[in-house]
Amino acid sequence: MDAIITPPTQSMPLHLDHQRRDERCCEIINKGISVQSCFSTLCAIEYLKSNNVHPEIIERVLLNPDQRRKLTH
Repeated sequence: MDAIITPPTQSMPLHLDHQRRDERCCEIINKGISVQSCFSTLCAIEYLKSNNVHPEIIERVLLNPDQRRKLTH
């Protein structure tokens, strides 16, 4: 039985569940939110897409700010 195992890479999209995977993921999302407020939603979308953030997550964090997690740091 041959199994294909794909190691995680930067090119893989962020997961859809609501558990943050790591600090890098958190930093990307927070920077995308900052890009939105400093420049535009379109710039933020492009930034997040270029960092392989899943479209559903992009939509939630940029278009539904009331659904964002509260910062805990």
